[in-house]
Amino acid sequence: MSQKGSYSIVVNQAKKSIDMSVKGTFTPQQAESFHKDYQSKVASINASNFVLKVDCKDMNIITQDMLPALEVSFKMYKESQFNKVEFIIQKSPVVKMQLNRIARNTGLLNSEVVEV
Repeated sequence: MSQKGSYSIVVNQAKKSIDMSVKGTFTPQQAESFHKDYQSKVASINASNFVLKVDCKDMNIITQDMLPALEVSFKMYKESQFNKVEFIIQKSPVVKMQLNRIARNTGLLNSEVVEV
């Protein structure tokens, strides 16, 4: 059984980063509230001076029904114009490939998948 989705978004002014954590699998409703929270947090900063760090270590493998919401998220990251976007994952060739493909498809060119 897959873990229920949850997230946190913390603006770290001192480090000039937004530290996000994404866990489990999101429902469409959770994805929608994540997008609203994300937009309100990012509106308070000049994103081009910040790095977006997304901790995906506890995220489940991306399913077909999660793809549309993830693509919306990636497009928002791109539109925010962060200096850099980092996705931190456990060693997983599948998740790495999925995140890289979504980044490519949405034009998020300043992103990197970091395996730990």
